[in-house]
Amino acid sequence: MQDNLISTYYTSFSSLKRRMKKNYRTFGFKGPYEMKAFSLWQDEAKEKLSSVLGLETIERDAGRLDFNERREDTIETESGIKQEHTYIDTEEDVTMPLFILHPQGETKGTFIALAGHNGAGKESVAGIDRNPLVREKIEKYNYDYGLYLAKLGYTVICPDPRGFGERREKDEQGDEKYLKSSCKELSQSALALGFTLQGLLVWDIMRLIDYIETRGDITTEDLGVIGFSGGGMQALYASALDQRIRKVMISGYFYGFEDSLLEMNSNCPCNYVPSIFTLFDMGDIASLIAPRPLAIQSCLNDHLEGRRGMENVIEQLEILKKSYDLFNKPIFHDTPEGDHAFHKERLNEILSFFEKEKI
Repeated sequence: MQDNLISTYYTSFSSLKRRMKKNYRTFGFKGPYEMKAFSLWQDEAKEKLSSVLGLETIERDAGRLDFNERREDTIETESGIKQEHTYIDTEEDVTMPLFILHPQGETKGTFIALAGHNGAGKESVAGIDRNPLVREKIEKYNYDYGLYLAKLGYTVICPDPRGFGERREKDEQGDEKYLKSSCKELSQSALALGFTLQGLLVWDIMRLIDYIETRGDITTEDLGVIGFSGGGMQALYASALDQRIRKVMISGYFYGFEDSLLEMNSNCPCNYVPSIFTLFDMGDIASLIAPRPLAIQSCLNDHLEGRRGMENVIEQLEILKKSYDLFNKPIFHDTPEGDHAFHKERLNEILSFFEKEKI
């Protein structure tokens, strides 16, 4: 057997961790914990977060802002849900496909249900399981939370994020790549243009809310956002920056950056934003949502929580709780058993929490 050609490797990863520790949370709130100081920090932190996402550049170059709405069809499902397939433009030459699920009877309110990876975008969230690959992911991750909310009586908007479903770029198109996404291609190009894919995702959600507000048949008075995994990531960033979102559920995406994204650095490029590891940790970004009702779901054995598991989650929850304590507001933390998946068991309880704590 041939000996290894290289016996010792001189890696750089330890230096990355050292640099992160040296510059950790330079923009995070560290007190004093009184309202005036915290409110000032929230304003400054939102401006900084918006800047590193590149939202100013995205808006500046968005071109013509015309929704160019195209309502393709509406069908009634076996469960009585009206499933509307609609397209809008979020910037010039950029189209966002939507499934809008209208419940039977009078609506209880509106949620935007955001899709994560490996589920064909909006299809899994809307519970459209005609494709066996999507059906498998719905069963594995309980991915059809949008349909579930519609059955509970809510109007639910399920968009394709950029690079997913009907929005896949050229190299990821085709039925054989139905579950794939174009995050890598979009993220690399966005960075070189001076903004981020995460910024584009947030921009699209903001434009989607703009669009919903123009419709007379969808209420936005107590708008909610819900997302699992990469959908939870979108929910976190969008809710931190858009006050029109009044209640938030983040599933499978709340943990410290070092364990879950620096050490586990083969995660999708859409997670990575310039300087984010030194400016904030996830508890700081979630603190920008305060005092709006927030529910976080962390599976006890979710591998994405990193080598320390729930300890990594609790550290961020402690940062977040200090912010919510200023408003005498609780956070709903659901900790179901198992690995990375969405759980519906306590969803009715979470919805009741939202109603009780709404501001």
